[in-house]
Amino acid sequence: MRALTGASLSVVAMLALGSVATTAGCAKVGKVQAMRNLKEANKAYQAQDYKKASQLYSEAISQAPNDPDVVSAYFFLGNSYDNQWKPSKKGDAENDALLQKAVENYQFAAEKLSTSDKPDYKHLGTLALQYLVAAYGNDKLNDPAKAEPVLQKMIQQDPGDPANYFALAKLYEDAGAYDAAEQMLLKAKDAKPGDPAVYMTLAGYYNRQGAFDKTIDALRERAAKEPNNPEAFYTISTFYWDKAFRDTRLKENEKKDFVNKGIEAIDHALQIKPDYAEALVYKGLLLRLQANLEKDVSKQQALLKEADRLRDKAQELRKQKAAGVGD
Repeated sequence: MRALTGASLSVVAMLALGSVATTAGCAKVGKVQAMRNLKEANKAYQAQDYKKASQLYSEAISQAPNDPDVVSAYFFLGNSYDNQWKPSKKGDAENDALLQKAVENYQFAAEKLSTSDKPDYKHLGTLALQYLVAAYGNDKLNDPAKAEPVLQKMIQQDPGDPANYFALAKLYEDAGAYDAAEQMLLKAKDAKPGDPAVYMTLAGYYNRQGAFDKTIDALRERAAKEPNNPEAFYTISTFYWDKAFRDTRLKENEKKDFVNKGIEAIDHALQIKPDYAEALVYKGLLLRLQANLEKDVSKQQALLKEADRLRDKAQELRKQKAAGVGD
């Protein structure tokens, strides 16, 4: 996780600056100083001067630690420390301390911003949790046990967002807790059954586990959600081709069955989009596999000839696309 730029930071900056006007006549000098430091910190952050930004954010927090318009600084302070941490110096005490400071401030930000009544601040609270999970990742602190409760909290806060279930499932899968990973992905499907990404993520998991039938089932569920999307059926065909082509344990009749099912899926994709170049290529590949399994020489030659025709058609379509024909 790296720095925020653009809209997210701009919104926070505007909210912070807007508060200066409302407190101009206020006797609380600490608040005024905090807002000035926050303004300067945001400038340094945008300029990617994270060392200066962290100093200014720290000052702003110390001057008005519980002020609603200053609490956003906890997130940006954490991210400023995060950006100063160098992977190449992992193990160096001073460098590692930066990451620990990042974690502490992400935690503060999540606690203070997640319940804010301002949508932009609440969004920062969610980002703080996401960045906290990343900080516990393999390439940083490598502490998945601490990431788990954070992800569970994210799911509790937004049970309809499948991305949080995906992240926790990946955590379980990496730890070898495969049943827990599968259950989390199934919960993601329950949370948002109309999202094609749920089925693709589930299919990817089953494919990594070598569960081909479950992989195909998930891909077919995805296609059922997108009956007019040729890519959904094309994807099914690619998995059938890969299985038939690479799995040396398959019997000949099994290979034939997978090839036929792959052709059926690719034909469906081409019915939806006849000029789908990638689908034409894969149909050609499936026909070549079918030819290899064919005993009749004349049928074998016919299949290879058709595969060549589809290959040439795909190449022509790609040339036309590159030349801008039909755009």
